[in-house]
Amino acid sequence: MKRIIALAIKDLRILLRVKSGFFFTFIWPVVVAVLFGFVFSGQSQGPRPLRVVVVDEDQSDASRAFVHKLASSGDLIVDQGVRSDAETMVRRAERSAFVVIKPGFGNSSARMFYGEPRQIEIGNDPARRAEASMLEGLLMKHAMGDFQKLFNDPAASRQMVDGALKNLAPLGNSSPAAPLRRFLGELDLFLGSPPLPPTSGSGSDGWQPVRITKVPAAGERAGPRNAFNITFPQGVMWGIIGCVMSFAIGLVSERVRGTFVRLQMAPLTRVQILAGKALACVASISLLQVALFAIGIGFFNIRVSSYPLLVLACACASISFVGFMMMVAGLGRTEQAVAGAGWAILMPMTMFGGGMMPQFIMPGWMQMIGNFSPVKWAILAFEGAVWRGFTPSEMLLPCVILLGFGAVCFAIGVRGLREA
Repeated sequence: MKRIIALAIKDLRILLRVKSGFFFTFIWPVVVAVLFGFVFSGQSQGPRPLRVVVVDEDQSDASRAFVHKLASSGDLIVDQGVRSDAETMVRRAERSAFVVIKPGFGNSSARMFYGEPRQIEIGNDPARRAEASMLEGLLMKHAMGDFQKLFNDPAASRQMVDGALKNLAPLGNSSPAAPLRRFLGELDLFLGSPPLPPTSGSGSDGWQPVRITKVPAAGERAGPRNAFNITFPQGVMWGIIGCVMSFAIGLVSERVRGTFVRLQMAPLTRVQILAGKALACVASISLLQVALFAIGIGFFNIRVSSYPLLVLACACASISFVGFMMMVAGLGRTEQAVAGAGWAILMPMTMFGGGMMPQFIMPGWMQMIGNFSPVKWAILAFEGAVWRGFTPSEMLLPCVILLGFGAVCFAIGVRGLREA
């Protein structure tokens, strides 16, 4: 073990200069341009349906009809469930938001001209506020669609107006509702007039077709305090990538210059040499993660939800990408070949995995490919420990995927280095 540690310390002291080579001068810019073209062409075709979970707490005919309208509109991909499951799915970034139809929705639908409006609550992923605002607009659009449908049905309009007049009759002509009674009494004029404006200074918002409130999906413990809680995991990921490529190119450089052969002539086994390389890479990645998260916590108001889970996420990410480093080092016999092959794999992996742009703005097929990228799972593990409020069981999936990826890559890399 002393020999392995000595080799690791030696590698930590070596500063290597990484060159991109021909691939990144002529080929990679074209690849990036094509991939970004796919992203923005997907956006130019119009907004993609948001995938949400709807929780119907009213269970009335009106609420079920409203859920059916949302599902059949094409604006949303609707799954139904209970609130606890919906919050968990949003916290895990499996859905954009959840929508809760509050009790009393059906009763309020039967008296849309007065009284308490229909209540809907949105639980959004704090990292996807733009989608939450879009969802709020879509819900308002469909709620106003009910209002328009009512006006297009004279029989239903007359029935609702008659019911409203009967309920308002006991209030008398001197009550604040008197103008509304006169307004409802003249049905023809009312159907051609806009809704009543808000009453200023009365503490009332006036009539509304639906009132929407937004709450963080995971409460205070899971919401990011600021944008740095979201960007720092991505920054850590880019630091890991830099370490991986530095060590991979350093390993192949030692093979090209004969240093690797001289080490094998010393009283060192191949296993000890590779273990020393792996230990040095793990140490570098770990120090990088500690330094970046310390800067974020100390200067950018990052508040970690669970330090033990953050340590677990950092350890799994380190092991995973050390295995990837070994695999990249075995892909070529020269520094230029390894640099080209390594970056050619890492750049698409990072793009599809959300290291360059958030996954939710990508086309669906790109999001699906991103599931095969360890970058996605590393960022998700970091976010789960920092602000998503993951439980240990929720952290299990990204950690297992990272460890499995690292083990497979390590085995491929050892085999490649043995045959080189």
